[in-house]
Amino acid sequence: QVQLVESGGGLVQPGGSLRLSCVASGFTFSDYAMSWYRRPPGKKRKLVAEINGAITNYDDSVKGRFTISRDNAKNTIYLQMNNLKPDDTAVYSCSARNWDRTYWGQGTQVTVSS
Repeated sequence: QVQLVESGGGLVQPGGSLRLSCVASGFTFSDYAMSWYRRPPGKKRKLVAEINGAITNYDDSVKGRFTISRDNAKNTIYLQMNNLKPDDTAVYSCSARNWDRTYWGQGTQVTVSS
């Protein structure tokens, strides 16, 4: 059974850091491009970062602050988030896709507040 399980969210002060993890199972991890999306309160879901092989792409709002990475041996992707801002508050979801299908995790809450 396909599963994507996110962890690492929580409450952090502005300027702080968090590292999100997404552990995948039930499919061939290395064959899929992996992404992080987020849905801020009252807004639509939006792509934050993606990684496909060695190629990464980031939304302009997080460039220079967030880093996506993957460890194929552990079937895990990460999102290192530094210098967090209140506007980063959202539910962050992990996604896996190939040419014909997309999988989603349940999401983890990140709240940036003083």
